[in-house]
Order: sequence, then structure tokens, then C-alpha cells
Amino acid sequence: MSFKDQIQRRRTFGIISHPDAGKTTLTEKLLLFGGAIQEAGAVKNNKIKKTATSDFMEIERQRGISVATSVLAFLYKDKKINILDTPGHKDFAEDTFRTLTAVDSVIVVIDVAKGVEEQTEKLVQVCRMRNIPIIVFINKLDREGKDAFDLLDEVEQKLGLAVTPLSFPIGMGYDFKGIYNIYEKNINLFSGDNKKNIEDTIAFDDLNNAELENIIGNKAAEELRENLELVQGVYPAFDKESYLKGTQQPVFFGSALNNFGVRELLDCFIEIAPAPRPKKSEERLVVADEEEMTGFVFKIHANMDPKHRDRLAFVKIVSGTFERNKPYLHVRQNKKLKFSSPNAFFAEKKEIVDISYPGDIVGLHDTGNFKIGDTLTEGEILHYKGIPSFSPEHFRYINNADPMKSKQLFKGIDQLMDEGVAQLFTLEINGRKVIGTVGALQFEVIQYRLEHEYGAKCTYENFPVHKACWVEPEDPKNEEFKEFKRVKQKFLAKDKRGQLVFLADSQFSLQMTQQKYPSVKLHFVSEFD
Repeated sequence: MSFKDQIQRRRTFGIISHPDAGKTTLTEKLLLFGGAIQEAGAVKNNKIKKTATSDFMEIERQRGISVATSVLAFLYKDKKINILDTPGHKDFAEDTFRTLTAVDSVIVVIDVAKGVEEQTEKLVQVCRMRNIPIIVFINKLDREGKDAFDLLDEVEQKLGLAVTPLSFPIGMGYDFKGIYNIYEKNINLFSGDNKKNIEDTIAFDDLNNAELENIIGNKAAEELRENLELVQGVYPAFDKESYLKGTQQPVFFGSALNNFGVRELLDCFIEIAPAPRPKKSEERLVVADEEEMTGFVFKIHANMDPKHRDRLAFVKIVSGTFERNKPYLHVRQNKKLKFSSPNAFFAEKKEIVDISYPGDIVGLHDTGNFKIGDTLTEGEILHYKGIPSFSPEHFRYINNADPMKSKQLFKGIDQLMDEGVAQLFTLEINGRKVIGTVGALQFEVIQYRLEHEYGAKCTYENFPVHKACWVEPEDPKNEEFKEFKRVKQKFLAKDKRGQLVFLADSQFSLQMTQQKYPSVKLHFVSEFD
């Protein structure tokens, strides 16, 4: 198969949602259709409680939430599909924002009863900023929920999307009979038996046919005809170009837990979703079918296998082919590195791969060379943009609870910060370490992982900070900046990259500082031009 064909058959996407909307379950069912797993983790029987395939960290199993972004791949109808399953919990939003730099399209999962929730709004906003093509999947139709048209209105108003339904429910909750697939013109009947892998599908392109009453009953048939007439009158016809530009969003309905409407979503997805797209670097736009390999690190995960204490850097291949044992330039360190065992991910299995193509995600064993945002090339100096750190919301001093294990503690903190789990600030005045996170749950994850993965114990002390701001002086030598540093000495720290950070203790103090020192710019994101 030619290089260009390999690119065209790849689909790399993320699944995003609010916690509990059924995102991890949908991921599992997609893997099930791809034949990548034999049995879904959501199946619970009396003797054992299986956990979802994509949740591999111990704390995730205990909490029932996805903490780290998982990378999963499978083949379906000769397409190579790479899924990035992201954490829905708001405390892990930063991990999800970074993951969105590595996807070519997204599927947004919405709970039929809860509708659009806060976390979904934030994530969709990031997608819209980047014009990422979006498909919406409205989940849990077998439960009582909001009216389909009300949900479509809510998606349009709250998320600012221009939707067009490609399937429509027949009834809802207890009256749920199935789905009419507008895209394929067929009816899928719901049996309510979630042990069945695939439900009955009846081709049905003429809704005026009296046979419809025999299949779904008089009342449901009449309602479906009225609803579809309304859909045609209110929503624009599906236009693939608009979808790819990010200006139109198709909507599917279904129930991931019952495996219902998932195949229709997948079949349409592989037809319309984009192959690997071009990506902007600081120097130029890089196109997937360029011959020379380029890629960037969007995630680092320590201790994926607790027995081996390994770190994996996840690299998204943007152009060219990534080959095993071939030397590549690590741009930030300006040195060549070879990788003897690059990993690809098939469901829960890791496999060593000889060659990877644009769109693929490769796991590279890392001894501490990589940071998030690093670029690999065949020699060209490129810097991929858009993997920032955000200003944390919560801050605490971190203290060593076991002086005999200080080496393990510092190693653990160092590695977890490289993963982007949280941010580390070292106070200029006394060298004390402060951890800043987007959400409070992160502190618990750090404490748990330090103890179980590094054998180190820590305690926290509150540190009252309102916001962390990255400092950019107009002129580092001018008097105003010197005065700023002298007056604000006890609120200044360095981040892990050595950038100067101002830790403002209140909104008022932040505003006063900005007024008093106008030549000192304060940024809420670590990447600024």
C-alpha cells in the first residue's frame, strides 16, 4: 500500500464529554466493533467486576473515572482508527486540552437526561478555536431524558454549534423503539437486550410505506413521520465540506451501553472524518504527505507498567514515516536519538512497531529526555505550537513526610510534573516547592502515585494564591522591572522550565500590580508570543 494510501486510511480522533456521559463505554463499544476486544469492561457479573479497557491506572479503577488520556487503536473496514479517550473530570482538563492538539476530529458525547454540561462547553470551545470537525453523539436513549428537539436546541445554543441530525430516535426512555438512520435510510430496532452485539436493521427509505406501522406501531410511526418532516424543515442537509471546516456538526442518537446506534456512528465516521490534517509549526505549515518525518510529544505517562518503572512519551506523527532504530533530531536538546522499541497501542495491548504513519500515535520509552511539546524531526528545526500550560486554580506547599525517601520524592515529583499532571513552582525567596493544579483531585492523585509508584510520602500545606501568571518584562534591565522584583519578591517563583512566575494572592493584588508596573506583562498561559 502506498504512503499516500496509508495516510488516507487513518482516522485519529478524541472522545470528549462531561464525566459520566458514557464516553469510556462508547470507546469500548467502538473497540468491540473493531474486533479489538472480545468483551466490554462495563459487563458486571456477580463474581468479578471488570473495569473499562481504557482505564489502566489503579486510582482510576478505584474511583471509576478516567484520569489519564488513553491511546487505543483498531482496524475497521480497512481503516486504521486511533482513539484518544480523554478524562471527562474537570480536574484533569489540562490533559484533555493538550490531547486536543493531537487529534484530527472529535466525537462529543452528551447524556440524554443531563444535556449539555459545563465541562462539555469548555472542551467544545477549544475545538472550535482550532476548527476541529465535531460529531455529536447523544447517549443513554434507553433512559428517560429530554426531548430530542430540545436537546438539539441546547447543543446549538450552549455549544454554539450548527447541528444537523443524521439519525433520530423513535420514542425515548421506556417507549424507546429504535432509531431511524437518516444518513443510511434504515430503521434500527431496539431489543433492550444488551448482550446482543448487533441489533436488527431494516432498510427503509420510504417512510410513507404502510409497512412502517407494522414494524413500530401506529403511534410511533405517526410521530416519526412528523419528527422527520420537522427535521427536514428546520435543519440544513448534511454537507461534508462544512463538517470538515468545523462549521456544521452532524448528530447521532444511541445507547453506548446497549451497543445501540454505535455501528451507525462508526460507519458514518470512517466515511466523513478527516484523514491526518496539516499542522502549524512556528516556522511553517507541515502537511501529512511530506516525506520527512516530524512529530511532537503531547503526553508523557510514567509507570504504565508499575513492575518496570517505565516512562512513555506519546508522539503524534504529523508527516513522513517514523521508523524503528532510525535516528531523529530532538529539536529542543539538539541531539539525535534512536528508538529500538517504539510502541503502538491495540486496545489494551502494546506492540512494538517497525513503521508508523501520519496520524499514528507512537509510545517511546523515555529516560527523561522528553517534555510535553518537544518536537522530533529528521533534521529540520521545527517547533509545534499550541501545547501550553494553563494558570492553575489550586496551590499547596508540598512537604516530604519521610526524610529517608527524599531522593524518591524529588524523582517522583520531577517525573509527574513532566507528565503535565500538575505544575511545580520553586519560590525565589526560600526555595520551597509549591504545586499548582487545575483541580483539587490532582493533589490526591499525586500523593497516591508518589507513594505507590515511587515509595515516597508527602504532605501538603495550604498556600493562599489566587492565580499564577507568567512574567514577561518589556526590558529585563529597566528600573520598573527591578522594582517589581524587589517589591514582589515573596510572591515570585520559577516554573519547571525556569520561567519567572508571579503568584498573585488576590484578584485585587493582581489588578494593582498590572496598573503599577505596566511594562511588566502578566500571562495566564505559559506559551506567549
